[in-house]
Amino acid sequence: MSINSDWSSFLYEDVNVKTIFTYIQGLQEVINNLKPKTIKEQNRLTLAKQHLREIRRHARRMLNENADLQERLTLLEESKGDE
Repeated sequence: MSINSDWSSFLYEDVNVKTIFTYIQGLQEVINNLKPKTIKEQNRLTLAKQHLREIRRHARRMLNENADLQERLTLLEESKGDE
């Protein structure tokens, strides 16, 4: 294999791995690039930004809870295997 093919496979590998935070960041970039023409549009963009912050907060919380539950499950499986 050549260096170019190794490099391109490395780059494409990262592109295929998407998390909820990738989607949130994409939405945030789209919203930040919008230019409101009216106060009504500006208020809607402000609300959308607040919603994205809440979504990010809840996603982090869910990710942490999922990790905790995975750890508990592993401990339970290990303790069950010891019996």
